[in-house]
Amino acid sequence: MPKLNLAVFFGGRSGEHEVSLMSARSVLGALEKDKYQVVQVGITHDGEWFTGEDAIGAFERGDTRGLDAATLLPEPGARGLYARGEGSSLSKIADVDVAVPILHGSFGEDGTIQGLFEMAELAYVGAGVLASAVAMDKGLFKWLMRAHGIPVLEFAIIDSVRLEADMDAALDEAEAVAAYPLFVKPANLGSSVGISKVRSRSDLVEGLLEAVRYDRRILVERGIEAREIEVSVLGNEHPEASVPGEVIPSDEYYSYRAKYIDDRSELHIPAPLDPETTEEARRIAVEAFQAVDGAGMARVDLLLELETEHLYLNELNTIPGFTQISMYPKLWEASGLPYPELMDRLIELAQARKAQKDGWVRTYEGAE
Repeated sequence: MPKLNLAVFFGGRSGEHEVSLMSARSVLGALEKDKYQVVQVGITHDGEWFTGEDAIGAFERGDTRGLDAATLLPEPGARGLYARGEGSSLSKIADVDVAVPILHGSFGEDGTIQGLFEMAELAYVGAGVLASAVAMDKGLFKWLMRAHGIPVLEFAIIDSVRLEADMDAALDEAEAVAAYPLFVKPANLGSSVGISKVRSRSDLVEGLLEAVRYDRRILVERGIEAREIEVSVLGNEHPEASVPGEVIPSDEYYSYRAKYIDDRSELHIPAPLDPETTEEARRIAVEAFQAVDGAGMARVDLLLELETEHLYLNELNTIPGFTQISMYPKLWEASGLPYPELMDRLIELAQARKAQKDGWVRTYEGAE
């Protein structure tokens, strides 16, 4: 069988650029070389695309010299990666059957690059434009979960214009959510970037000013004492949930440092939960995935309140972390699906979704 041509995208224009590099390094190591012809595509903080045999290494070193400037054309039938030469000249350097975006955060997990893949009629791993955009915006996502009867914590969305115009009014609105402590988060970012746990009005000011550095919309939500439970979801129309896992963060909450730097957080797989809570977590994860019209993959994060033992849905990540210590692949491995086979399955799901779209009628023959 001929090898399938994959383009793995990493880096990107987001505060999660470095996390993306770690995830991509693991994904590239898990793709079986006898099945796939892989081209690496790195995207800089400035949005420039580069490719090369060891583009991941170049990006990790912060030196793109020696790589080729690249682009993907938004035209059906032109499915391939093109080198950008002098002026406007383009030359095709690789065929692409399936795109594998390992791009966390803005311009990667929010539906933007998925829109480019759709215009090019290119199969790609993961959620589509709608699911990506909805899941990425924490406020919109929580409103949708409420509409589906899925429990979420009390929250408010504060935009940067109102914050700059009247800080006191924004503070009053935030404090109306619940008593302290509160969590303050950029609405469209992950990996705990820009998140603060605040216990006073002065903390709240600092938290809002930190979050607004990353996004124009800020989520403020009630803080609770809780266990952090995560479930991996895999599939298209008939998604499956993994065994749940539990994170014991080294920080007070699962911060960026606790996730990626200090290596002291504990992962309990499977999570020590009673059977009823285990099944409820898996049910909520699948229901949330279907509510956003998810595809391919997602990691669903839940909070199990210590006082009440109620489960609350926290977030749904359509491009979860894929590092060696990330929950998404670890949970599937514990559920009987090793990392290389997981990647095979994700690529198959991408092709299945593309085949489904190829069957749609694009013209209306009933017109005169």
